[in-house]
Amino acid sequence: MPKKQIQIFTDGACSGNPGPGGYGAVVIYRHKRMELSQGYRRTTNNRMELAAVIAAVNALKYSCRIDIYSDSK
Repeated sequence: MPKKQIQIFTDGACSGNPGPGGYGAVVIYRHKRMELSQGYRRTTNNRMELAAVIAAVNALKYSCRIDIYSDSK
């Protein structure tokens, strides 16, 4: 049986580096959509970019194929 194909869109940011910040992620499977986000009082931009991807992948319940879209370099 072929694995489900999931799309994940992520972003993270902070004001100052370090400073207050957060991340957001949108997980899409067919017509279903799940949104994830979290904020932190003291963090870095890179940490938030990575945290978005990690949180989205951790939210998946089954093994699947994933396309991840991020503006992080």
